[in-house]
Amino acid sequence: MSDYKVGDIIKAEVTGITNYGIFVRVDFSYNGLIHISEVSNEYVNDIHKYVEMGEIIYCQVLEVDPKTLHLKLSIKNINYKSEPLPNTIKETRLGFLPLKEKLQTWVDETLKKYKEEENNEEK
Repeated sequence: MSDYKVGDIIKAEVTGITNYGIFVRVDFSYNGLIHISEVSNEYVNDIHKYVEMGEIIYCQVLEVDPKTLHLKLSIKNINYKSEPLPNTIKETRLGFLPLKEKLQTWVDETLKKYKEEENNEEK
């Protein structure tokens, strides 16, 4: 069983560049392919404009094949040239409740600010 899951962001080394995609080595066991359709949301005329041989990039896992030790990867919706930011937002069981509780206060403060600005402009 693989340690990789769909959606994971992983490091990989570019080992080959063809007109249809980018081959990468992920670790000593797994290799992967970033198909040209997974390089950018825009039309890709030249893959060499995106990566270089030997470059270390970040990829998003689309599919895992534990039998062939092959990954289907993507770089089009992530910042593949730099390390992803750690997830600093902690989800709580309260959900949006704290926002709901603060909303009226924020609205009142903003209205008060606008009224003060309006009064200062009239003077």
